Amino acid sequence: MTSEGNTMAGQLIVGLDVSSRERAEEIVALLGDSVDFYKIGYQCFYGADGFALGKALLAAGKKVFFDLKLLDIDNTVEKGVAAIAETGATMLTVHAYPQCMRAAVKGAAGSDLCILGVSVLTSMDDADLKEAGFARDTAGLVALRAQQARDAGIGGLVASAHEAEMVRTIVGPNMAIVTPGIRPAGSARGDQKRVMSPAQALAAGASHLVVARPIIDAPDPAAAARTILAEMAGGTRLA
Repeated sequence: MTSEGNTMAGQLIVGLDVSSRERAEEIVALLGDSVDFYKIGYQCFYGADGFALGKALLAAGKKVFFDLKLLDIDNTVEKGVAAIAETGATMLTVHAYPQCMRAAVKGAAGSDLCILGVSVLTSMDDADLKEAGFARDTAGLVALRAQQARDAGIGGLVASAHEAEMVRTIVGPNMAIVTPGIRPAGSARGDQKRVMSPAQALAAGASHLVVARPIIDAPDPAAAARTILAEMAGGTRLA
């Protein structure tokens, strides 16, 4: 892999969306040094002993993003975030409600944990937000959450690449913008409604890209990761 590819590896986050620790560890082994950042979400966290897996990955020198989307009363969020911070994880998601984000900042105080506020899920569009009772459209709600995240002092946001450029203008150059719904050329959309290619997402202002199925479901996950890293090299990096 080129030196540029190695640089990109810090911006590519592979989602371990599997139900067994054995399969997760197999994927990590197959990817080897080409990937050093992994996301552990609900499926892996609850079905594959993901908390222990995350700590093992950290011990092996990998970076871990716990995608748990915390939302609860302030004290519960604060204590939960503090527990994750003690692992040495790099990123953790909370829902981008102002009280929740402020509580998360308290819980992460004194650590290097980057709190990410989840704005609007990439599986949702304007019709879904209307059904859920929101008066704003997707872009309007993402903009509001971005302003609130900036004011709360968290580390970044999770947003669709389609909103990344707008979010970047709101939060400035230093906050992370983590974009799921990334689909390399020729990949199926799956259940995602707002998707973008790797290079396009970086050019739009994303700092990190989350990719799961196009890599972990590929016949050769390492080759799929290399292809995505090559596509990423065509984008403009902000981190």
